[in-house]
Amino acid sequence: MTSTPEYRAGFVSFVGRPNVGKSTLTNALVGEKVAITSSKPQTTRRAIRGIVHHKSGQLVLVDTPGMHRPRTLLGERLNSVVQDTLGDVDVIGFCVPADEKIGPGDRFINEQLDSFPRAKKVAIVTKIDAASKAAVAEQLLAVSALRDWEAIVPLSAVSRIQLDTVAAELIKLLPVSPQLYPSDQVTEELLEDRVSEFIREAALEGVQDELPHSLAVTIDDIVERDDRDLVEVYANLFVERDSQKGIVIGHKGQRLREVGERARAQIEPLVGKQVFLSIRVKVAKDWQRDPKQLGRLGF
Repeated sequence: MTSTPEYRAGFVSFVGRPNVGKSTLTNALVGEKVAITSSKPQTTRRAIRGIVHHKSGQLVLVDTPGMHRPRTLLGERLNSVVQDTLGDVDVIGFCVPADEKIGPGDRFINEQLDSFPRAKKVAIVTKIDAASKAAVAEQLLAVSALRDWEAIVPLSAVSRIQLDTVAAELIKLLPVSPQLYPSDQVTEELLEDRVSEFIREAALEGVQDELPHSLAVTIDDIVERDDRDLVEVYANLFVERDSQKGIVIGHKGQRLREVGERARAQIEPLVGKQVFLSIRVKVAKDWQRDPKQLGRLGF
């Protein structure tokens, strides 16, 4: 007779440079979009919990901002979010893309992992669908040289290659525990938080390099109109300079309308109703460096 493996549950955080696929991996494992994704660095700005349910265990994935050497007060606070999160998790998954050689940023993060002796460490080589087999093999060797990992898993979150393998490896490393969240829950994020993130993701699409860091979104109100089967969302989209306001709004408001359309397409399935979305673009001068404004914007 073989005994049934004990049920396990716990917290896992993915770390890595900005834009190595941490949020994409989180969403793929959860099976639903709980963290926004973008090709722009530092898309994730807070610890977002996604919950993965398996027969053998429950993974609580804590998606964090990319670790980096900060240049602003916002950057320092994002790094603090990462540090605080990693101190509490059971497993850290260090993500390195298969299509980029290991560089100083990766080595910097690997060194930081020594500050969290409690957590077990797993290496995850992401984006294997974007690299040749030889490049993937080379990256696996390079990653294995960094430290003694509990496991090294190559995967593609987009193509769903090896997703089940990484989930199984992570669950094996969690403590024996009952479920931490109900079986139907996939995130801790409030509706207001998810809506504001979908708006920010829509605004990030196609903007210039310096603008993504300057964008922040707050929600004034979400109103359900039962008589009209409608949800009204009133949001503010903050930038740091007047010139950026013009870029976000676009010629005759065209760009802002496109942002609204993209955001609504994501919000409507979430709320299950048609959405009226009002976005006001405002200037909060140099908010990334201003402690008071960072506080008002939720950082």
